[in-house]
Amino acid sequence: MAKKRDRQQFILHEVRTHSRVLLADLAHLLNVSMDTVRRDITELDEAKKLKKVHGGAISIGFHYSNDVNRDIYAFENKAIIAKKAVELIEPDSVILISGGTTNLELVKRLPAKLNATFFTPSLPVALELMQHENIEVIFIGGKLSRDAQITIGGSALNTLSEIKVDLCFLGTGYLDPANGLTEFDWEVVQMKKAMINASKKVISLTISEKLNSTQRYKICEIQSISGLITELDVTAEILTPYRDQNITVI
Repeated sequence: MAKKRDRQQFILHEVRTHSRVLLADLAHLLNVSMDTVRRDITELDEAKKLKKVHGGAISIGFHYSNDVNRDIYAFENKAIIAKKAVELIEPDSVILISGGTTNLELVKRLPAKLNATFFTPSLPVALELMQHENIEVIFIGGKLSRDAQITIGGSALNTLSEIKVDLCFLGTGYLDPANGLTEFDWEVVQMKKAMINASKKVISLTISEKLNSTQRYKICEIQSISGLITELDVTAEILTPYRDQNITVI
């Protein structure tokens, strides 16, 4: 068994990289009992290094806050991704955007004079979009997931079935050339599937640490996305398998 300090450093890295993690996954990866992981997470929560939630943990920076100094993991890399993504937005286009810290950074960087329509199921993203007076914001309503901070369920899925947007920016937790896009939250998977179906073009945004990782529930095959934006140079070797799948790497 790994020492407690090493276990907790591993847990923090997983939480900061993927924003949300499950107790069962951590116990498997660390080869320790669920009770051991639960105690570690409780200690890290008390130290305000992460937030303990039912069945797992989320990163401190994952939830919306007006505090500009909040802890956002890999902020510089996410800022690079956001800058690349903004350049893809055409004036007067209709955009669908999911949640997450990278997408939140994207909407913060939108040009002040941009005229566009944004659909989103993410409460934090919707609140940030409201700061842009030239952007029409349409919030996809429904039951709010406390952990993911997005709407889920039938109402949201029905709304998505009735639209077809120009471009979707899809925040991605787990991405692999062979296994596609995956998640561990079944209801979030259904939302992301519906978002893909509602879009003419889908761009996946992810820091490179999330590449080549897999979870239990599939969202889509890798070919279902049109483009992939990371903080890396497009010639980076780790991106070769994605380019080989005819995905536009940005």
